[in-house]
Amino acid sequence: MNWALLGGSLAAVLALAGIAWALGLGGGGIASEDEAKAAAEDALSGFASIDAVVAEDGKAALVTGADGSVALLKLHGAQIAARRMRPPLRIARDAGLATIDSGESGFGRIAIPDSDKLLTLV
Repeated sequence: MNWALLGGSLAAVLALAGIAWALGLGGGGIASEDEAKAAAEDALSGFASIDAVVAEDGKAALVTGADGSVALLKLHGAQIAARRMRPPLRIARDAGLATIDSGESGFGRIAIPDSDKLLTLV
């Protein structure tokens, strides 16, 4: 094994990771309720958003629609994935968080703050 080649490769990978971090690449999230509503409307054809609840870490959101449906949003890499759901939703409440199961193994669950607002939305 050539240790110089291994060390150079490792240094190059770390340098590229540092550049990506400095440029803010790969990061992302759902910053606000307005961003969540816009993302749901962009991702789901015909979806008209009313209100939203966003996770504190910005990695998930629940958006209610005018037709009674709900959009679950989840950060997937740097992109936002969305699924339209019809109530009743499978919600588990624990330690101030509401975990909502999409019923899809590829999408999974989202966790958002369990609040009075969530109760009025769902």
